[in-house]
Amino acid sequence: MAWSGTAAVMALALAGMAGAGAATGHPGRVTELHCEGRETPLAVEEAHPRFSWTYGERTPLPHGTLEDEARVVVSHSAATAKAGKGEVWDSGWVKTNSLAMIYTGPALEQGSEYWWSVTTHNANGAPMTWSDPARFRIAEREWQGKWIQAPWSTIRDGAESDGGKPMPIFRREFALREKPVEAILRIAGLGQWEAQLDGSSTIAPSGLHQAWTSYRKTVTYSSYDLTAQLNAGHHALGVMLGNGMYNVQRSVMPNGKARYTKFEGSFGPPKMIAELRLRYSDGRTEVIASDTAWKAARGPVVFSSTYGGEDYDARKVQAGWSRAGFDDSSWAEVSIVAGPGGELRAEISPEMHEAQSYPPAKAKDLGPNTVLYDFGQNFSGRPRIRVQGPAGAVLKLTPSELLNPDGTPIQRSSGGPAWWTYTLKGTGVEEWEPQFDYYGFRYMQAEWSGTGAHIVNISAKRLTSDSPDTGTFASSSPMLNAIHKLIVSAMHNNEASLFTDCPHREKLGWLEETHLVAAGLNFNNNLEALFQATDKNMADAQRTDGMVPEIAPQYMVFDPKWDIFNDSPEWGSAAVLAPWAAYRFYGDARELARSYPTMQAYVKYLESKAHDGVVDYGLGDWYDIGPGNPGVSKLTTTGVTGTLMLYEDAVVMRKIASLLGHNEDAAAYTALSERTKAAFNRRFWDDKAGFYDKGSQAANAMPLALGVVPEERRAQVLAHIVADIHAHDDHVTTGEVSYPYLLRALMAAGRGDLLLTMTLRKDAPSYGSQLAAGATALTEAWDANPHASQDHFMLGAVEEWFYRGLGGIDIDMSRPDPAERITIRPDMVAGLNWINSSYKSTVGKIASSWKREGGITRMEVTIPTGVEATVVVPARKGEFVTASRTAKLLRKDGEARVYRLGSGTSTFSIRGAKA
Repeated sequence: MAWSGTAAVMALALAGMAGAGAATGHPGRVTELHCEGRETPLAVEEAHPRFSWTYGERTPLPHGTLEDEARVVVSHSAATAKAGKGEVWDSGWVKTNSLAMIYTGPALEQGSEYWWSVTTHNANGAPMTWSDPARFRIAEREWQGKWIQAPWSTIRDGAESDGGKPMPIFRREFALREKPVEAILRIAGLGQWEAQLDGSSTIAPSGLHQAWTSYRKTVTYSSYDLTAQLNAGHHALGVMLGNGMYNVQRSVMPNGKARYTKFEGSFGPPKMIAELRLRYSDGRTEVIASDTAWKAARGPVVFSSTYGGEDYDARKVQAGWSRAGFDDSSWAEVSIVAGPGGELRAEISPEMHEAQSYPPAKAKDLGPNTVLYDFGQNFSGRPRIRVQGPAGAVLKLTPSELLNPDGTPIQRSSGGPAWWTYTLKGTGVEEWEPQFDYYGFRYMQAEWSGTGAHIVNISAKRLTSDSPDTGTFASSSPMLNAIHKLIVSAMHNNEASLFTDCPHREKLGWLEETHLVAAGLNFNNNLEALFQATDKNMADAQRTDGMVPEIAPQYMVFDPKWDIFNDSPEWGSAAVLAPWAAYRFYGDARELARSYPTMQAYVKYLESKAHDGVVDYGLGDWYDIGPGNPGVSKLTTTGVTGTLMLYEDAVVMRKIASLLGHNEDAAAYTALSERTKAAFNRRFWDDKAGFYDKGSQAANAMPLALGVVPEERRAQVLAHIVADIHAHDDHVTTGEVSYPYLLRALMAAGRGDLLLTMTLRKDAPSYGSQLAAGATALTEAWDANPHASQDHFMLGAVEEWFYRGLGGIDIDMSRPDPAERITIRPDMVAGLNWINSSYKSTVGKIASSWKREGGITRMEVTIPTGVEATVVVPARKGEFVTASRTAKLLRKDGEARVYRLGSGTSTFSIRGAKA
């Protein structure tokens, strides 16, 4: 489905539906400028970029400062932008309280660099000084570079030892007569790539480059500024390729044993496209493009599989191959080939980067030449080794999440056999890490073949999306803190160029998590770009009949007899619910407009699957806790979750259609939601029993949370849920689909006490049982089943309660009243003594904390400069509330007090009845 925008969206954005991340900065002015969500983007494809900013956490502005107007200028130089001169565009003073603005000036030129600055003032103050200017660059649409590949590359060619195929390396030498004033490299390498300039691998930060997309629809490229690294003289570019998700093949070893492969599928042999665009001081331009001037050779990576691992033979390294002056006379001329068919566009998701390094926590000898390393944490990443020994010695590294009883690694939960090998060249201390693969593991067995070699040093590096951390949560309960760490670890481990289900066995973009756990994800990281990439993947994967598959990109299509894993409403509904969840956090209505056709087509498809208004197919409440092994829903009829997905989709589509100005659509979605609600109640309510469907927690919590239960039945349904929880010894029985709705239903009912009791259970099924089993990342199954993945975030919805419930930070950029977009309403649950929480929102850092001490509960709230918020202090009957003078009392909501709060830090105290 095509992506499209609307004029109405631009108007909404101008009126205040956008934002940026928080920052520290200079006194008295705006800080941390973002264009299209990035600090200095080198390839902006949006014709009307979004500019956003914050004031910083330490900007000394008066308490309660509220941004009233903003003015943005765009210029050709930093100096003119700094001076507030809009050579290209001057917005003039625009009414805004969103800390954002959309560019509406003349068309911006492809390949051109621009600078922008912003100033603001509040209703009672003079304008601030102009911000430090920020740079952005408009992407070129045309490419001079051609797709190239090694001339010997075919899908089934050249079986080598260990069943591998040496990966190609490419080089191009060039000379510059003078230093350029701008040098921008654009590159896409399929499946994965690493680039070097003049022998250095510093072109891109160490990580995993190239987003996983539906390559026949979309191929993303990365852009790098190499200006500082290029001078007059001779230079060389070098590129190495790996297979990644682009070329997944079954690998058979000489002994007939296959390395693990989740699926087989290839878009073609590895290939690349690149161009280095140079601009000189006199205005001349030059392009060093991928073409027949490049040469190719077989590289040292002799086996590359995103599932089975990677093998590297250092004896095959050609010293200096990416430097100028290297003798490449024996190298082959590259072949110019067609690309995979997808549109080349600037990268959407942040690249994966190395976020943390782990030294071994423990090491244990397992026998001659074999050592087991325990890194103390289950994470997604790869090893880094320094070794020494004779040429030809081979170090085999086998990662795992769990161990056999004898202490050896077992890959039952993570997919195996998979391993990495390094063959020494025999020249001093050698350093290496896999380049095109990563795995989820805690343990690693290092085993030598041959003698005389040893490990000098070994460590492991965590790979994750380069998406900024945004949230902090801590409580007086060590167990809640451990659960929080458990979940966030799994989230980080599965944030790649898409949201993966696990970082080893599948690495696939199963979609249900993107809406079910969206709140927890977004509280902990700024994932706006990663959600945008997911939206594009869903649009590319959508079928002509509107169906959105459960996996996007849909690398793996199941046999028709297993079609239940291709199409399920709880997964496909991510096409509607994930973009909406992201909008509520980030407020960019343009993304909703781009995704709107995809959403419309999916809801139409799902409605066509209904019979008498009931959608009864799919996986249902996946992994619920019923009889037998977990899997397809056992306690709840599939029609419950399927029908409620259609209902929720219709409700959300009404909101989106109204927001975008599609009033006729909004009316139609309102009617659809009402019909679906009536059909659900007609089909699943058991009036005699007083509950829905079979009475499961899922069947009753979902309609209660979604507002499907008629008002006169709500108390009855809630009572049944509570009774069922107690009947299961305060344990959850829901699967991953209904668990977030159970949390929301209990939160809305004020039953944080029950949520705390359930969350603190230590016996299975519970988070506590996972901790007791030694888990260091959230596991796939409630009971930490060792046959299932030990690194899944699908059961991590309790993060929403930690932040929105206990911390009280409730952000929703869809609320029409700007002062209610940030609402603080903590649940001060008995059994907890204090909570500290914070979130770096689109408009700055929000903090909420409370503490009980000496009969007084003290609450502290921090609101970012430039905005207002609503604070609800949860007092009870007979309690007295005192507040900072800066807090304006609006009303009493029962016994609770509701305040309007400006920027800065305010405090509240809740005391018992006076004597």
